[in-house]
Parts: sequence; structure tokens; C-alpha cells
Amino acid sequence: MSDGEQSGGRDSGGQNGNGEPSEHGEPSEHGEPHHEGGLASRLNWLRAGVLGANDGVVSTAGIVVGVAGATDSRSAILTAGLAGLLAGSLSMAAGEYVSVSTQRDSEQAALAMEREELATEPKAELAELTGLLEDRGLTRDLAREVAEQLTERDALGAHARVELGINPDELTNPWHAAAASFAAFTAGALLPLLAIVLLPPPLRLSVTVVAVLIALALCGWESARLGSAPTRPAVLRNMAGGAAAMAVTYAAGSLLGATGL
Repeated sequence: MSDGEQSGGRDSGGQNGNGEPSEHGEPSEHGEPHHEGGLASRLNWLRAGVLGANDGVVSTAGIVVGVAGATDSRSAILTAGLAGLLAGSLSMAAGEYVSVSTQRDSEQAALAMEREELATEPKAELAELTGLLEDRGLTRDLAREVAEQLTERDALGAHARVELGINPDELTNPWHAAAASFAAFTAGALLPLLAIVLLPPPLRLSVTVVAVLIALALCGWESARLGSAPTRPAVLRNMAGGAAAMAVTYAAGSLLGATGL
């Protein structure tokens, strides 16, 4: 294989065979931008946002529909819905903060250990990186050459990405994760809450149920699309789960309302 073939048809000016820019993030000969893990990270954030909104829709819908089964009081429904919205969004935010903080601490500890090993055992670390690249399909000589160039350029970054699967420049911020989770849950929870408190009693239940099912269908469709999975089963599962939750809470609320508790 020639040098030009090894470099994917780029010339010394960093262009592909068509003379178009081919650096990361710029169009290649296929017209596609290249990313260094950014796309996967964004997809994970989007999926987490969709799931957070889905949780907000289902949990709040269950609360307000259940209360509506027990009473027609708008203030009682609003109070219960707001309490559920705040409790759910704060719980989601706190859980996300703790989870991401733990992950970030683990990643920082792994990076610190790698940094120490690079300082004390550079030859062993170079050999390790060479072996890892060789395991990915490179020949021994090419793996050694690539490992040396990566080490010369950014030793910690190379080991973090290849050995640990971590991008040291893109560690997740737990505050950002908590805020995103809070916002996603709140956005989802507002739909059933506003639908049931703004409509007159004869319409509030039926319109709320329809609105919730439509929202759950959209959440199921989007989550399946982001995961490259079949959309129909995801939509049906999502809608069935939400419908079951509302049916159970409405039955419980109606029973409690009938007994006068």
C-alpha cells in the first residue's frame, strides 16, 4: 500500500483526492463530517432527554389522572400535579448529579493513574499502546509507529482514548447533566398537568389521556430512532405502559373517591 493510500488519498495539504478539505469536522470526499466521539455523546444526551421527558409525562399523568378520579377539584389536581412535578424533576436531577459525579470521579482517578504510569514507566506504556493498536488490526510495525506519534503528540490523550475509552477533554459535567434531566422531566410533566387543569371537567380527562398517549408515541418513536431500532414496537410499548399507568391510578382514585377517604 502506498503512502497516499495509507492516508486515505490525502495530499500534503490535508486534502482528499477531490481536492476537498478532509480534516475532522470538515467535508470529506463522501460529504460527511468526521467527529471524535462527539456524535455518540450527543446521541446519549438526546436519548437521556427523551427518556427524562417520557418519565415526566407518565408519572405526572398518573398522578393527575388518579386525583381526577377521586375529585373534580381543580385546586386539588393542580396541587398534586405540581407536587409530583417538583418531586420528580428534583429527584431526577439529584440522581443524575450523583451518577455523573461518580462516573466523573472514576474517570479522573483512571486518568490520574495513567498520568503517573506515563511519568514513571514510559517505555512500558508505549509498548502497551502498541499492543492495543495491534489488537485493533494494525501490523506490528505500523502500530509501533502510530503509538510513537500519538505519544509524542499527546501521550495521556492517546492512552485515555485507546486504553480507557475516555476523552479527557469531554468529561461530563454533573451540573449540566442534572440541569438537563430537570428540564427534560419538567417539560414532559407540564403536558398532562396543563391539559387537565386548563380544560373544563367534562373534557379534561379524555383530552388529557389523548394528549399523553400522543406524547408517549412521539417519545417512543424518537427513542427508537436515536437507537436505530424499529419504531413501531417502541411506540406501542410506550403507549401501552402509559395507558396502563393512567388506568391503574384512575381506578385507585375513583375507588378512594367512592369510599370518601
